[in-house]
Amino acid sequence: MLKHHSHTPAHLFLDDTVYFITGAIYNRQHLLREDSLKHELLLCMRQVFSNYDWDLQHWVILDNHYHLLAKSRRGKDMSSIINGLHGRSAHFIRRVTSCGLPVWWNYWDYCPRDEQDYYRHLNYLLYNPVKHGYVTDLKQYEHSSFHELFDHLGKEALTQQFRFYADFRALDLPDDF
Repeated sequence: MLKHHSHTPAHLFLDDTVYFITGAIYNRQHLLREDSLKHELLLCMRQVFSNYDWDLQHWVILDNHYHLLAKSRRGKDMSSIINGLHGRSAHFIRRVTSCGLPVWWNYWDYCPRDEQDYYRHLNYLLYNPVKHGYVTDLKQYEHSSFHELFDHLGKEALTQQFRFYADFRALDLPDDF
């Protein structure tokens, strides 16, 4: 565990472990409104996680935060990964938005305890654009791994996933989901 400042959450650094990570923009500013910034952040995210041989499994990028699920190779690399992601992305975010520093506030991580906990967090991540009012249909939001998962699993399996692992909230999925 590492804790430098009172506002910094404690982090566990575990090898070969799935992490649910949330990163937040400072003061919850909506600096990532532009689709191009969300796209750039995803490219940066993929590159940084790949550099450390972590498996970026799922992600969603919203206007003022992101969530992701990734499997560690070496847990102690997490701070470097997030510092790299936030440092690199701050440059292009500042260039486009002309915002001041800091761009990112912090990050929080959590290790799902079991399969049910993993899917509860995955469903939460995927459903976040609806939760925050960006869209009413998950298929309408392009800045998440939902479409990749939908293509991989298919409609029936993904619908079952949301119904079976609906612990975080009851999801009312339309018939044409």
